[in-house]
Amino acid sequence: MNPVDRIASAAEGRLGYAVPSCPGWQLADLVWHVGVVHMFWAKVARGELSGPQAWREPDRPADADLVAWYRRSVDLSATVLGSLEPDTPAWTWGRRKTVGFIRRRVAQESAVHSWDATNAIGAGEPIDRDIAVDGVNEFVDEVLPALSPDLDGAAQTIRFEANDTTDQWTVRIGEGWSRLVPASEQVDVTVRAPISDLLLFVWRRRSPDHVHIDGNIAALQRFLQRVEF
Repeated sequence: MNPVDRIASAAEGRLGYAVPSCPGWQLADLVWHVGVVHMFWAKVARGELSGPQAWREPDRPADADLVAWYRRSVDLSATVLGSLEPDTPAWTWGRRKTVGFIRRRVAQESAVHSWDATNAIGAGEPIDRDIAVDGVNEFVDEVLPALSPDLDGAAQTIRFEANDTTDQWTVRIGEGWSRLVPASEQVDVTVRAPISDLLLFVWRRRSPDHVHIDGNIAALQRFLQRVEF
């Protein structure tokens, strides 16, 4: 089952369930949020919006109609994004101003929130390996550089290693910037976990207790404070 369908399946008949990984949310709020995200990005990709300043959120459906509305929203998004070439220009908050960025962002938003949804009903499943690898790639290559207002101060070098794949990333963040650096560079701290847990960790769904940490824990804490969402 793909992530958008997994959200709908988890939420059907359970809209009042609390979502522990999104404090203050119920599954109804998660379904609404993901549907709105899909709608927003579809309009941006289609050239109807030049950014969030022109966005007006639609009226929220009643709970009885929410899952059906969500399915229509994600179906429209899939149709729009599937009809456009990845290099089609579009507004984004990242360095890449293309529909390809939007496709990736929508897929990653859906994947992480599908974990939120299944976790809420006690059926949390790992995120698909390929999606999780791409998700960590996106996080270190797009999300961290976009945090530039929060990157001042001393730098830390963090290595993320997946222990169920061959993937690893070494990131230096601070002193006004964030970038990937060679794997051979000396690091302050290494975080190891299965790739799904690494993605959930960087998006603050897994605590440090769920991963293996080797090195300067204070450096990791400074990193986590910088990327708190």
